[in-house]
Amino acid sequence: MKFLYFAAAGTALLTLAACAPSTAPPSSGGDERTGTLRVWLFDEPNRAPKDKVVNEAIKEFTAAHADVKVEVTYIPTTPARHEKFKGAFNDPASSPDVAEYGNTDLAEYAAAGGFADLSADLQGLDLTPDLVKSASVQGKQYGLPWFIGIRALYYRTDVFDELGLKPPTSTAALTEAARTIRKKKPDLYGIAVGGEYTFGALPFVWDAGGDITSLDSPQSRAGVKAYTDLLSDDVCPPQACVSLTGGKTVELFAGGKAAMGILGNFSRSAVDAGAAAGKYAVVPLPGAAEGSIAPAFAGGNNLGVLKNAGHRTLAVDFVKLLGGEAYQAKMYDAMGNLPTLTSARDELAAKDPFVKPFLDTVAKGTRFVPIDPAWVKIDNGKVIPTMLQKVATGQSTVEQATTEAAAAVKTAFGRS
Repeated sequence: MKFLYFAAAGTALLTLAACAPSTAPPSSGGDERTGTLRVWLFDEPNRAPKDKVVNEAIKEFTAAHADVKVEVTYIPTTPARHEKFKGAFNDPASSPDVAEYGNTDLAEYAAAGGFADLSADLQGLDLTPDLVKSASVQGKQYGLPWFIGIRALYYRTDVFDELGLKPPTSTAALTEAARTIRKKKPDLYGIAVGGEYTFGALPFVWDAGGDITSLDSPQSRAGVKAYTDLLSDDVCPPQACVSLTGGKTVELFAGGKAAMGILGNFSRSAVDAGAAAGKYAVVPLPGAAEGSIAPAFAGGNNLGVLKNAGHRTLAVDFVKLLGGEAYQAKMYDAMGNLPTLTSARDELAAKDPFVKPFLDTVAKGTRFVPIDPAWVKIDNGKVIPTMLQKVATGQSTVEQATTEAAAAVKTAFGRS
């Protein structure tokens, strides 16, 4: 269903539109300053809080832009979204002006030439270089990072207090604490880790100096070993944990079955709804060096302007408003979305101590997957999970599994 908001002489009027698609100009892009601005946003299991914030932004926008309507369509986040975007890229009549998209989809969409380069339009925003990179391909910025998802280490305060443990400040201390907990409380996993939890494993690889594109390097192998050492009988038994995804590790920690877990800021509501509620705290995921923080994957969504947009200037203005400091703060209050703008994060940190470990992690530097269509092949082919699972189950040594994974990565990139 689409909702239209119309402003004339500074008055906002809400109108329910038909579900039939609107007709865009036949040309491939334009810069009309009146008419209907079409926006695609991702649907949510509980859309109401998001919709409320978006509606506020639309009313502010239309009040400032006479004779402009804003039409919002909520689209599914299922794999079917890729075909919907491809249709918009190839047919201006079906193209929105503005769209929310996942940052891991960026390489695919940029290769298709679907989004406009906003490098000049977004200059001066207080984004960290890492976050700009997550929205850029070959030096061109294709969107404004709207929110990010950062993972850190959740731990059970009651368990740690009972056993006299301190929050770990290194990978070695984390491993030791996990083994101690499993030994003294065999009904608990020392830490919930998964053989299919790519974004739980990658911080170990990155911290060791490795990368997805060099999985057979000594540094990557050290990171793989550090992570798969946790997929063991004395921490998280392979027979139970080798098939765990990131979502399943959240369920284990939230359900009181694990003393630690690598969870996101976006996992807070799930944990607060489970058995671990009120009995946990969060610290940054430690790196190998004492007191260090392992680089986290900066997942999240961007707001972009499509190349086929018929209202380019209006589209950029709307992106800057909805993706600006005020509405990033509103989206955190409504959805728990971690702001990307430094100013918005600083304001948030002052009022909500929960986010500090995540913000500390961002400040130390985040990492991203290869911004290349090859990543889709690597991800869909479960190259990294297969590598982790083979090591954890003893089917392969670290050297064998990483050699095989590195070959698969090279194939995905079309390299010999």
